[in-house]
Amino acid sequence: MLFHHIPVLPDEVIAALDIQPGGIYLDGTAGGGGHSLLIAGRLTTGRLIAIDKDPAAVAAARQRLKEIPQAQVVEGDFADLADILDALGMDKVDGILLDLGISSHQVDTAERGFSYHLDAPLDMRMSGQGRTAAELIARASAQEMTDIFRRYGEEKFASRIAKNIELRRAAEPILTTAQLTEIIRQSIPAAARREGGHPAKRVFQALRIAVNSELDRLETALDKAFERLNIGGRLAIITFHSLEDRMVKRAFAEYAKGCRCPADFPVCVCGQTPRGALIGRKPQTASQAELAANPRSKSAKLRTIQKLR
Repeated sequence: MLFHHIPVLPDEVIAALDIQPGGIYLDGTAGGGGHSLLIAGRLTTGRLIAIDKDPAAVAAARQRLKEIPQAQVVEGDFADLADILDALGMDKVDGILLDLGISSHQVDTAERGFSYHLDAPLDMRMSGQGRTAAELIARASAQEMTDIFRRYGEEKFASRIAKNIELRRAAEPILTTAQLTEIIRQSIPAAARREGGHPAKRVFQALRIAVNSELDRLETALDKAFERLNIGGRLAIITFHSLEDRMVKRAFAEYAKGCRCPADFPVCVCGQTPRGALIGRKPQTASQAELAANPRSKSAKLRTIQKLR
């Protein structure tokens, strides 16, 4: 299957990065190369480094960008962006983009195991390496699964689902998305199943985050990304669920915070000035036109910060 993915908020991303023709930019989540192509197309003497940990995405991005000499595609994890830049002999960059969404290709390719709509092996690994979702639920205790479903999926029936997984796996291995989806469906009361979309959505999200250590990777990457910006450079991050968005919002607020004196001090004595400036107080979201063309952009939020010092 060809790697297909429609980049979300394309115009907003380009405006947020304020691309300069001679600048150096890093797309930490290249996917099929959609955002990368837009960025590289605005460069003359500049350079784009596109990173992705998914080998299929890397192959697709290389094919898509092969005619653009300013672009280079690297297989790697955005959490390791500092090491990747060091290996390339690069210190600072003028803009960094992180699109934290799962690609349409990953969702629609059944054998990747990301979708609760398609029966397939329960995999969910972005890179194809490490522990699968099936291995996670085969070995985790009911309490560990409950914690994962609550923390990463905000699932109200986490405990019931975890206990039912534990009961089912005692009788047979849980190896496919269809098996897991059916356990989830049976674990959630009928009234609750009629609300809030597909009943498996939150558990599948939680497992995907856990399998790929997504929040840990984001936490690691935030400070590294901001540190590797040139003065005036911008960090733009697209999130797709509240856990990611809260992390980004808190980090950006910390970078933009100036005085650290206690609130009851009449004047500032610490002398601290903000390290960054928020580009817009609220996140940008998809327009009605984009929503009509790409419904998967519905939950996307773009936050941007500019480095001041």
